Amino acid sequence: MAKTILESFRELKTNLEITELQQSTVSTRQQNVRNAVESELNVLDSFLTGSYSRHTMIAPLKEADIDIFIILDVQYYYHYNGQNGGQAGLLDLVKRILRKTYSKTPDISRNGQAVTIQFTDFMVDVVPAFSCQRGGYLIPNSITQSWIFTDPKKHVEIMSVANKKHDGDLVPLIKMIKAWNRTINDHFRSFHLEVMALQILDGVKISDYPSGVRYFFDKGRSYVKQKNPDPAGYGGDVGSYLNTREKIDDAVSRFETAYTRAIKAEDYANRDDIKEAVSMWRKIFGDYFPAYG
Repeated sequence: MAKTILESFRELKTNLEITELQQSTVSTRQQNVRNAVESELNVLDSFLTGSYSRHTMIAPLKEADIDIFIILDVQYYYHYNGQNGGQAGLLDLVKRILRKTYSKTPDISRNGQAVTIQFTDFMVDVVPAFSCQRGGYLIPNSITQSWIFTDPKKHVEIMSVANKKHDGDLVPLIKMIKAWNRTINDHFRSFHLEVMALQILDGVKISDYPSGVRYFFDKGRSYVKQKNPDPAGYGGDVGSYLNTREKIDDAVSRFETAYTRAIKAEDYANRDDIKEAVSMWRKIFGDYFPAYG
């Protein structure tokens, strides 16, 4: 018997969640990684960041990465800041330490602002950082040989507050948006979509998920052309990677296609053609969205 569209979206929501077993694996793994660094360096604090800590990560876990912030004593900043390529040097130090513990792990690499450990089931990004007196943190960028201001704890707080305002519906909706992004080969950076969702849905009631995602796609057509500032007040425009007219036009086109399909899906549902409505939603969300019947 055919599901209703709202039932299908509830199943979509479930399909995007990380399982309890996977969460337990992440908990154990990230603690072991933190312990490995703390055994060798003077660590003041460490905590999870990224989509996992904001509860916006989507399944499957093997396609995700877990971000760990390691707050180091300022002595390391003074040592590496005075060196040419010191940012890369700091990351290489963390890499050497992790290699001691994970000597059989196939791939441990330095990637821009983090050291990435590629486990068989998921990735872990380890980011060394320093506390700033004015608040927030400094992290190394080995590509530009510079230091970046950021505040992941504030990002978690902002998302938590916004989700409560939406009665808990914002985070599941963002996960659905990320599922769409997965079907278009992660065309957009995940955090960029989160920031856009915070902006677009601010003060807007999410009455149901189908109209919510359609509304996001609609407004996203114009928002993706604008600057999307970091909500924590650091880091500038989170959409700056769309830095050419061609990239922006392509981004708008992605939103246009998704919006058109969402409109068609809602129209089919309004005419009680659930089979065609489901087919259209599956064009947006891929296999994350349950099949008809």
